[in-house]
Amino acid sequence: MPRLVATGRTTQRDELVRVKLGVILPTFSSHVTEAFEVADEATRLGLDGVFAYDHLWPMNSPTRPALAPFPVLAAIAARHEQLIVGPLVARVGLVGTTHLVEQFLTLHALAPGRVIAALGTGDRLSSQENEAYGLTTLSALERRQLVGETASALSSTMPIWIGGGADATNALARTLHAEINLWNANPDQVAQTAQSGPVNWAGPLASDVAQSLGHLRDAGATWAVLASMPSGEQVAKLRQAT
Repeated sequence: MPRLVATGRTTQRDELVRVKLGVILPTFSSHVTEAFEVADEATRLGLDGVFAYDHLWPMNSPTRPALAPFPVLAAIAARHEQLIVGPLVARVGLVGTTHLVEQFLTLHALAPGRVIAALGTGDRLSSQENEAYGLTTLSALERRQLVGETASALSSTMPIWIGGGADATNALARTLHAEINLWNANPDQVAQTAQSGPVNWAGPLASDVAQSLGHLRDAGATWAVLASMPSGEQVAKLRQAT
């Protein structure tokens, strides 16, 4: 099915591009087994990629475990050579910028051409994680600067996604020629963001997944990254929608 692709402030019909499908791995666990099982199923169903949260605990649940994203993604990239992998999103400031860049480059060495450097500034909802571990509280301006430094170091090696948010963050993404990642945005928000450049979507499954993806496709989304693993029947409907 042809789709309209946003290019700058215009749209053009592109017969070749389709919305890529991904899923977020269940890494809020003390063991990697379930994440491996989801990656196995994603491969079996023909999804394009798998992603992992970068949190020290699930949102508002500090007593629950969370697996570090990069080791999990590295193991899955080695198990499934067709899958694209990446964090969603790697939050700057949790580790030093040099260390974060090296984590991405190490993942790229294991899976060349299959890594997406999805970066985020973090926000007030995740700030308590930083505080609990004694990490320095940085201003929004400082966090955007770290995003820019990290993206610049990686942009010649892999695609860059930046978590959309404040106008200044979105503007930075466009300055860096990065794709904006929107969490649970409606199609109108996706279409508006797509007017300035590439945009992708991530979020929970809707009740009518095929119709929702069709709307996202028409709005200009390049990816739909689902927060949970769809069924085989849902994937079939999603593929028809793209």
